[in-house]
Amino acid sequence: MTEYFLVGKIVSAEGDKGFLKIDSFSESLERYSKLKKVYLDFWGEKKVFSLQSVKKKKENILLKFENFNDKESVGVLIGKEIFVDDKDLLKLPKEHYFIHDIIGSKVYRNNVEYGEVTDVYSMPGNDIYVIRKTSGEEILIPAVHEFIESIDTLTKVLILKSGEGIYEDDED
Repeated sequence: MTEYFLVGKIVSAEGDKGFLKIDSFSESLERYSKLKKVYLDFWGEKKVFSLQSVKKKKENILLKFENFNDKESVGVLIGKEIFVDDKDLLKLPKEHYFIHDIIGSKVYRNNVEYGEVTDVYSMPGNDIYVIRKTSGEEILIPAVHEFIESIDTLTKVLILKSGEGIYEDDED
């Protein structure tokens, strides 16, 4: 079964030739320029759209789909979320992870299960992992080397460093 991954959202029409301005969640023109197709969500069903053109205008990424040649024809697409399938995901550099690979990971500290990653907040400096501890309490951990020992996305295991004084519950 094909998996789909959210990469952006259409925010408005741009000009009168069928271009669409998008809010890109990957912040990379390269992410779109290598694609031949994307999927848009219509009431829970993914529909394929062939990309005709991708360009950057100032800080914005603009997409143009085949057979959508004017402002009127793209109106129905505004507000739609943009997805790619698992075959079109970008390859990430070492120690970079997709959010969907982190969420659901079991978290260990001092060789004891500590909790599970339930969400990831993307912040300007670094991501923040939301961890629901085994006690039910929710804590926030910066996704930086000072806190994270290792991440294995295949087994969905995240190991926290055991350093004293960096966690509120150092009695663990």
